[in-house]
Amino acid sequence: MTAQTKKRGAAENGDGGIGLGLAAFIANNEDLGPIIRHAFESGKPEALLHSLSNIVKMKEVEIEEICRLHYEEFILAVDELRAVLVDADDLKGTLSDENLQLQEVASALLLKLDELLELYSVNRSVGEALATLKICLKVTSLCKICNRDIAQGKLYSALKTLELIEKDYLQNIPLKLLKKVIQKQIPVMKLYIEKKVCSEFNEWLVYVRRIGKEIGQAAIDQASLARQKDEGMCARQREAEECSHVGFDGHAYSLDVENMDEEAMLEFDLAPVYRAHHIHIGLGNGEKFREYYFNNRLMQLNLDLQISTSQPFVESHQPFLSQIAGFFIIEDRVLRTADGLLSESQVATMWETAISKVTSILEQQFSLMDTANHLLNVKGYISLLGTTMKKYGYQTTLLVEILGKNRDKYLELLISDCRKQIKNILSKDSYERMVIKKENEYNMYVSALQLEPTDVAPDLPYVAPFSSSVPNACRIVRSFIEDLVRYLSYGSSMNSYDVVKSYLDKFLIEVLNDAFLKLIHGGSLEFQQMVQIAGNIAVLEQSCDMFLCHAAQVCGIPRRLLEKPHSGLTAKAVLKASRNAAYSGLITLVNSKVDEFMLQLPSINWTVEEAPEHANDYMNEVIIYLHDVVSSGQQIVPREALYKVVSGALSHIADSIITVLLSDRVKRFNANAVAGIDIDLKMLEGFADDTYHSTGLSDLRKDGSFKDCLVEIRQLIDLLLSNQPESFMNPVTREKNYGSLDHKKVAIICDKFKDAPDSLFGSLSSRATVQSARKKSLDVLKRRLKDFS
Repeated sequence: MTAQTKKRGAAENGDGGIGLGLAAFIANNEDLGPIIRHAFESGKPEALLHSLSNIVKMKEVEIEEICRLHYEEFILAVDELRAVLVDADDLKGTLSDENLQLQEVASALLLKLDELLELYSVNRSVGEALATLKICLKVTSLCKICNRDIAQGKLYSALKTLELIEKDYLQNIPLKLLKKVIQKQIPVMKLYIEKKVCSEFNEWLVYVRRIGKEIGQAAIDQASLARQKDEGMCARQREAEECSHVGFDGHAYSLDVENMDEEAMLEFDLAPVYRAHHIHIGLGNGEKFREYYFNNRLMQLNLDLQISTSQPFVESHQPFLSQIAGFFIIEDRVLRTADGLLSESQVATMWETAISKVTSILEQQFSLMDTANHLLNVKGYISLLGTTMKKYGYQTTLLVEILGKNRDKYLELLISDCRKQIKNILSKDSYERMVIKKENEYNMYVSALQLEPTDVAPDLPYVAPFSSSVPNACRIVRSFIEDLVRYLSYGSSMNSYDVVKSYLDKFLIEVLNDAFLKLIHGGSLEFQQMVQIAGNIAVLEQSCDMFLCHAAQVCGIPRRLLEKPHSGLTAKAVLKASRNAAYSGLITLVNSKVDEFMLQLPSINWTVEEAPEHANDYMNEVIIYLHDVVSSGQQIVPREALYKVVSGALSHIADSIITVLLSDRVKRFNANAVAGIDIDLKMLEGFADDTYHSTGLSDLRKDGSFKDCLVEIRQLIDLLLSNQPESFMNPVTREKNYGSLDHKKVAIICDKFKDAPDSLFGSLSSRATVQSARKKSLDVLKRRLKDFS
């Protein structure tokens, strides 16, 4: 049907518009509901039905036209189909025959196939059973190994076995019951391992705190031994230098291989720490264990930093410091070998805590110490601690600083202790020359202290020029030097020799010299004691160079450097001044003793009627005493000083006689009394001449003698006994015979001098004429002296 036919049909129906629209909707497979609803709503359903009928007719026409067009092709297709059906029937028969034959042949094979499949099923089941059994056997074997390792204490191996079971086998265990049991036991066993290793670690904490002291002590002993070796090497080097200064010594540079032992290793067990650390890492608690370790060790450190209150610090300081050293030696080993158990910052924190506490304790304890030896012992051990810890990489600056801060306190204590020792030995000394009867005594008291310039031992018994306090004082001085050097040398970089020299000077001047001065000026010494003190000071004065050499040797200073000018001790000059003070003290002592004898002088009879034939008693005692003075002083006191002592005594005696004559205690005296004084004076002059020559002073002093000290009293006595005393007023005679006399003193003495004795019959004596002339001359002298005044 063409389009024109369609248009014509629609026009014939008179409702072409609805029919076209309805046809369009049907062609597009659209919903006809809205059109139908519109037709009924508009009241024209007939038109709709008519349009639908038209559309049906149109479609039928189209169908008929299509069928007419394809009819021939359809007939050809049917024919071909019929041919195909015939071929299909033939094929079907053939297939049926083949099928029958195949079934006959395959029946037996199917039976075999069923058997094979059954065998395959059995084989698969057996394989699965074997695989299951293999897994279960492996797991049970690992469980057995784990139990065995735990029983043998191989906890880390047991943990690794558990990890292997959990990681590689647990999920593959086919038996649910076994899998359930193992899943339940693995956490239990891990917990047991953790508790077990923690228990071992806690035991290790107890063990390591117990042996920490031994470890620290061993390390400090090694440091002390190394220091001794260094000091010995330095000493040998100094000897070599001294030998090379004088001449080469083939043995000076020999190597002492016998003393070159290796340092003993500090052995201590860290296996529990390593095991606990590794196991906790395996358990996933590595950080927790590291914190646990640090906290526990920090608590132990705080306990170690508490000093003992049951004993003095000077007794407990070594265990206390050894414990600290041992603690940080262990921590250093843990830091280097425990695979990250400790960090450097943690060790540094613990060290800062410890060193701060230790320095605080040391400051407090140093402030309480009142003995230099105690402070030195503590200081020496602290310096060894510093050396030991420095070797392990710890900073010890604070320890060095605290020792430096207490240097002045130590020196004060050392000087105070030495002052007490010096005072003690001086108070116990009898001040008698030492008599050495044995060679070992000579070596101990003389040679070892270099108190004699020669090393050749004298014949025994040997009478030393010093008393027992000198060797003791030398030992104290040497000990002072050694203790001072020990304090200054340990942990100090300063030049200790200059400091030692300065304090040695101070010690010799303020302690030793002052002690002697107190004795000298104390007023409680006898002459022999004062003589010996002067001799002791002279020996110590000469020993100053020896003290300086000893200080240089201890400080490691070559002896050749001491030979430079101005390198001596000021104390030597100070001791020399004190020795002169002792000589002055001798003069004072002798004069004081002489005064005791001269107290008898005013009490003699100054108006005796007859001239005495012998010297007065006081003069006899004076002469005896002066003999003792000379014999005592001659052995020790230098001749020049002895001259001053004796001459001072003689001058004092002469002055005492003149003083008595001038004093009011003698109102009057006569020629007989003067004659007695003349006998005394002659006796004293005889002693002066004998002593001057016997002591060898005549060879030392050519320009004078002891008699020169008696010139004034001799001229006075000669004047009083002269027959012409008025000749004193003659300038020539006075210059020649009475040049030492003072006319004022002569006037006073002459005024007391009465040439005639107070006797009623004195004028009847045979000497009346002579006395009368002398009396006249004396009267003339008196008048002229009065006129001269």
